[in-house]
Amino acid sequence: LDGLRHAPERVAAHALVPAGLKPDAFEATVKSFMRARQVDYPVVLKPDVGQRGLGVAIVRDDAALARYAEKSRPATVAQAYVTGEEFGIFYARHPDEPAGRIISITRKVFPELTGDGRHTLERLILADRRAVCMAKVYLARFRERLSWVPAKGERISLVDIGNHCRGTIFLDGSDLRTPALEAALDRVADGYPGFAFGRFDLRAESMEALRAGHGFKIMELNGVTSETTHIYDPRHNAVYGWRTLCAQWRLAFEIGAAQAKRGVRVLTVREFVQML
Repeated sequence: LDGLRHAPERVAAHALVPAGLKPDAFEATVKSFMRARQVDYPVVLKPDVGQRGLGVAIVRDDAALARYAEKSRPATVAQAYVTGEEFGIFYARHPDEPAGRIISITRKVFPELTGDGRHTLERLILADRRAVCMAKVYLARFRERLSWVPAKGERISLVDIGNHCRGTIFLDGSDLRTPALEAALDRVADGYPGFAFGRFDLRAESMEALRAGHGFKIMELNGVTSETTHIYDPRHNAVYGWRTLCAQWRLAFEIGAAQAKRGVRVLTVREFVQML
């Protein structure tokens, strides 16, 4: 995110909370960020180095912040909560080409259940064809509300974080790719020296706004270890996924080779092993 400081209007307000702080100092640092950036609850907290949604939480009040502070010790990103529809957009630009291109768009859908006025939330989760596959995750998240009986027609959102491992549904959003969107991401990527390959996770006001290249805020920028997540659309099979990932990795190596020819320093084997 620091690499995108040249485009603050495109990036969700954020600050780094240093590692190793005691709970009181952790809370004070987050609240200082909120005052300085005029951010209200909810606030997103997530490890500065993380994956698969581990350690990510949306805190909605002081009590939730205090609970998170008790557990958190690594360097943590505090970030303003961004509303809207969520997408993952994979961008690549060959160093010898004047502009980049979008190679994948994922539309993220947050699953919901609808109450019937008779069954408990636990029963609704276990009776739903898709929710039951993630029952362990959902039952843990709602463990204090499993006996609650939602009213007839009441909608319950099962997921609030756009991560496949947390139960979010990933759909292929290739139809959202437009020259306007590619140009907007080009302008953002241009200001990040050396950036040529990775996935923007962002939220937009609407699909129409995203197609037009405006009304979006970037929440994360994932680098060479990220993936083209549209492959998890249920319409795609395993062979399609493998083929797509192989094409992605081939492109990554081509870009890396071109960067090396331009004089970018390549990691030594020792450095690579130490990083792993």
